[in-house]
Amino acid sequence: MEMENQQMGSWEGYVDWRNKPALKGRHGGMLAASFVLVAEVLENLAFLANASNLVLYFSEYMHFSPSNSANSVTNFMGTAFLLALLGGFLSDAFFTTYVIYLISAVIEFLGLVILTVQAHSASLMPPKRDPATPNIPSQKVHGARAAMLYTGLYLVALGVGGIKGSLPAHGAEQFDENTPRARKKRSTFFNYYVFCLSCGALIAVTLVVWVEDNKGWQWGFGIATLAIFLSIPIFLLGSTYYRNKIPNGSPFTTIMKVLLAALLNSCKSRGSNNAIASMATSPTPTPVSEEEGGINLKKSKAVEPIQETPSESLKFLNRAVGDHKSTSGALHCSVQQVEEVKIVIKILPIFASTIILNCCLAQLSTFSVQQAATMNTKLGTLKVPPASLPIFPVVFIMILAPVYDHFIIPFARRATKTETGISHLQRLGVGLVLSILSMAVAALVEIKRKNVATENGLIDTNKSLPITFLWIALQYLFLGSADLFTLAGLMEFFFTEAPTSMRSLATSLSWASLAMGYYLSTVIVSVVNRATGSSHQKPWLSGSNLNHYHLERFYWLMCVLSGLNFIHYLFWAMRYKYRSTRVPN
Repeated sequence: MEMENQQMGSWEGYVDWRNKPALKGRHGGMLAASFVLVAEVLENLAFLANASNLVLYFSEYMHFSPSNSANSVTNFMGTAFLLALLGGFLSDAFFTTYVIYLISAVIEFLGLVILTVQAHSASLMPPKRDPATPNIPSQKVHGARAAMLYTGLYLVALGVGGIKGSLPAHGAEQFDENTPRARKKRSTFFNYYVFCLSCGALIAVTLVVWVEDNKGWQWGFGIATLAIFLSIPIFLLGSTYYRNKIPNGSPFTTIMKVLLAALLNSCKSRGSNNAIASMATSPTPTPVSEEEGGINLKKSKAVEPIQETPSESLKFLNRAVGDHKSTSGALHCSVQQVEEVKIVIKILPIFASTIILNCCLAQLSTFSVQQAATMNTKLGTLKVPPASLPIFPVVFIMILAPVYDHFIIPFARRATKTETGISHLQRLGVGLVLSILSMAVAALVEIKRKNVATENGLIDTNKSLPITFLWIALQYLFLGSADLFTLAGLMEFFFTEAPTSMRSLATSLSWASLAMGYYLSTVIVSVVNRATGSSHQKPWLSGSNLNHYHLERFYWLMCVLSGLNFIHYLFWAMRYKYRSTRVPN
């Protein structure tokens, strides 16, 4: 066996599922990543089966108002995506992405079991509306029933967060970044990861939503529970093929140590010669201690190239590389650690620039669904559930993702003579422009919807309007395209640019951006209502009748904010310099 290992060679810094060295030719590659992609189809089916229709579950079964329903959904989804940071942190610091996925899948399964049991039992649900007294509002869920609802929901959120924080990085880690062919396959993996997200979403917003609307929510939750349960053995089938990156210790330890050391040495060096001045001309690299907080070489040998002198960017951090006399042993930093922290700081403005876009995406599962519910949702003899509207961006992504990977990117590579063809930041820029257009289209469609309601004397009723819901599909197509360009591009950008010891956490920033977008949507709705409400007029986004909302003004506001955000993005993107010379600016 030892002779075989020597012939095949091992992946440095990686182990297999039995914690033995991962072997070249046996572990990693597209075969290993394919199990990740299949597991993601089932996981996203389980998540979106409920998230896409949850706003109607809250309003019709839990008796929330439309705005409270929208805010509850955005809070739930925001929490799920924000918890991806926890999953990414644990994957980098203490466990492998392999272990974190399995733990998180079990947690999500338990949460879905609780929701299924509640939906199945009438005694665990709030009383239904009394048809004899339509003017008396129904009682909102409260007490033990509310506790059960939120326990199930946020166990699901915790599980989803752990999976989103570990699974994309686990798949990307199967490719060797030292060869152009493997790097291209890794880029393909990210494109098909979004494709698989869409596959799961397609089943969720068609089959599962139809089941929820026609057979009952207990069946919808049951299908989601079965899907996440099946994803576990499918993921385990790939165990013998995976290569798992060895945890390197807490990345936050490295970041805090560099910041504190820079601050401390800055204070000590005032009035004296800076140690960096002599270091800039020193040909000797600073050795990395085996016991430093952020890098543990006993666990993982150096997989990042050792840099001899600190770069000129963010010079204030260079003070962290002091001599042993000026810096205590606990705060002594290597040049490599300083450069890693610089990379993290440089990608944060790019991360911040995507939050507004994800705030626009939050409308896919909130107000847009409620708009469609007031419109004619029939296609011939088929009545389409409003929550199935995301089928439009989902199908478009499923068509565009392979076209982008197999036609657009190869053409761009030939045209630009670069490995990536289209840079990550160019891809993000296209997504941001599409989000601006989507909000403008959404505003125009809402104006048309309300004009139809006014012309037909239905503005004060909740009756279905004589206008097809396909108008709403226009904004979905723009937002779906924006999602493809930004999510895959953002995950690949963070994974490629981040230090090896922080890749899971950095990739999780893609989901954290989604989370902050959902939270920001809730905040903007609340701020808009406070700013527009007075004793003489109702707030733009309040009440039980969507026809009385000024939703078109809200969409125009989002369009303006998205435009300002794009200018902010251009400021940072034009100044960003990639770590790798393989990527064009």
